Amino acid sequence: MLTDKQGKRIDEYVSDYVLFDLETTGISVTMDEVIEISAVKVVGRKVTEEFTSLVKPKRAIPYAASMVNGITDEMVADAPALENVLSDFLNFAGGHILVGHNICRFDMEFIYRDCRNFFHQIPGNDLVDTLIVAKAC
Repeated sequence: MLTDKQGKRIDEYVSDYVLFDLETTGISVTMDEVIEISAVKVVGRKVTEEFTSLVKPKRAIPYAASMVNGITDEMVADAPALENVLSDFLNFAGGHILVGHNICRFDMEFIYRDCRNFFHQIPGNDLVDTLIVAKAC
């Protein structure tokens, strides 16, 4: 669900959502790239679908990143380009609420940047950041 406006942050339990995580070549949204997107769709508190794809970056994966996420250049050599994977992920997520750990300050920054670059809009999905919820507890 692409739009011009970001969704809102929700700080409560929801029963239907897409839980996702990104792996990247580093922590800089300015310089680094997404190299994996994985997600599960939860409907009625049950996992109903799964999505995962490696992404071929435009540069070599730094050794330090490989040590953190276990993804190597060899693993992504034949992976699809980010534009294709991101489109598939957005179709998978649809209008569901997006859930993840530290997504507001990390993962969604990459998603928003790349969606603006490829599609000239961003996902308008509402968000639940489990890091924020955990800190509140």
